[in-house]
Amino acid sequence: MSYDAWIIVTGSLVGITCAMIGCFLVLRKMAMLADAISHTVLLGIVGGYLVSRSLDGPALLIGAVVVGLLTALLVQVLNGKGVQADAAIGIVFTSLFAVGVVLLSLFAGNIHLDVDHALMGEITFIPWDTVEMYGMDLGPKAVWLLSFVFIVNLLIIIFFYKEFKISSFDPEMAVAIGIPVLFIHYLQMGMLSITTVASFDSVGAILVVAMLIVPASTAYLLTDKLLNMLFISAGIGVFAAVSGYYVATLLNVSIAGAMASSTGVLFAIAFLFSPKHGIIAKKRAQKNLKKVASVSSTTTI
Repeated sequence: MSYDAWIIVTGSLVGITCAMIGCFLVLRKMAMLADAISHTVLLGIVGGYLVSRSLDGPALLIGAVVVGLLTALLVQVLNGKGVQADAAIGIVFTSLFAVGVVLLSLFAGNIHLDVDHALMGEITFIPWDTVEMYGMDLGPKAVWLLSFVFIVNLLIIIFFYKEFKISSFDPEMAVAIGIPVLFIHYLQMGMLSITTVASFDSVGAILVVAMLIVPASTAYLLTDKLLNMLFISAGIGVFAAVSGYYVATLLNVSIAGAMASSTGVLFAIAFLFSPKHGIIAKKRAQKNLKKVASVSSTTTI
């Protein structure tokens, strides 16, 4: 596979994997918690490295999941103690992320892991960091990691689809019929954590937020069915990755940035032209309503 193709495949996997979990975050109005976790997992990555002294293996994923769950737990605890949800997210997000930056500077400054890389990523280097087995080049490590996380997330969503759906739309009903809402919540936070870490090398912590939130938000404007929303958001993620790559190549700009910008353009189009929820459709409906009201009042007189 060519250099360009590997970058497009990597970006597409990021788009699909992030969109899948992003749909549930948007439906549960927890989009900004995704922003928080995408930054605080830096602490988990540094912690995993300090324990294993390696950037390979499961230690980084385990550390990211632990810190991701810790972030969700602390936000929930502070919120339960009377702190507003947005303030709780801000407090936990900045505190844990700052601790991760400090530990990174103190104990991991001499390895290929820095704040800029974790935040912004560098997808152009992905095709060169490959997996070799018995002398055969099996492709980029990032593609294998993202594929693994994609399959794990997909299996979890398939297995817990009913629980995810009811918990997202009606948490009170979910509790009433015996669905373990708290378990579902932390399961989704774990999925979010490993998805964020898997996407670090390609789009970085900041830009992964765009892939998590924007495709799902765009799909939300285009459909009222969860299954359709999952497929549409995944398609948007892939289209943004492909179009973003070619725009970046044409303009000689950041590839990851162009991919994230493409999601914003697609959202703007849906926001304006969505058949049901778009601005133009709503204005047209208001005009029709006024006409009906005017005719009705005239007929009454």
